[in-house]
Amino acid sequence: MRSLPSDQSTVDTTAYEGEIQLVFSQVYLLMTLGLVITAVVAAWVANSPGLVERLFFRNPGMLLGLFVVQLIVVVVLSAAISKMPAGLATGLFILYSALTGLTLSVIFLIYTDASIVTTFFITAGTFAAMSIFGYVTKRDLTKLGSLFLMLLIGFVLASLVNLFLRSTTLYWILTFGGIVIFVGLIAYDTQKIKQLAAAGFADGRSRTSVAILGALRLYLDFINLFLLLLRLFGRRR
Repeated sequence: MRSLPSDQSTVDTTAYEGEIQLVFSQVYLLMTLGLVITAVVAAWVANSPGLVERLFFRNPGMLLGLFVVQLIVVVVLSAAISKMPAGLATGLFILYSALTGLTLSVIFLIYTDASIVTTFFITAGTFAAMSIFGYVTKRDLTKLGSLFLMLLIGFVLASLVNLFLRSTTLYWILTFGGIVIFVGLIAYDTQKIKQLAAAGFADGRSRTSVAILGALRLYLDFINLFLLLLRLFGRRR
């Protein structure tokens, strides 16, 4: 079999790396857009006392309903994104970000604005460090990712159980355990996105669909890590 000339190989490698960088630029742009939408919606709702009362205090089931709708949007977006038009997939991601803002508006009623901002920057710094690690590391994180995903399932189930037990000890175990899980998932998901981007370059998969799926994964990691760190660093009003 005849090998490619060295200059052709260099061109292919450059195109390959360029494609991955383009995907990640879209991933981080979309993720940032999602976080901005979430923050704006949450702050707007929190500063509208009448709206907060109608949404949450007069309708106790509203939060549960929002969680169900968010879950449906995530499942649909994750399962069918490769078959969706780019505009629809982007719209669903924006919708999910806005719905998350609605549910997170309650944290502005519980914690001080200063502690929320401080926790956000702590989360952003941690996220950046782990995402860079996941991007540059040569180590295959697949096995660790599988472990973290199993731990995540246990975390969710234990959190649901603790809604009824109301155990302070379990609450803090889940807090520290959850932080470890999502810190690990940030690195794993970043590497996974890189692999998806590489596969997309090889088989012609839509760059936009990979970028939206990647943005959703990292967005979820960021939000969950933020909420867990808020338990540690948040100061109640």
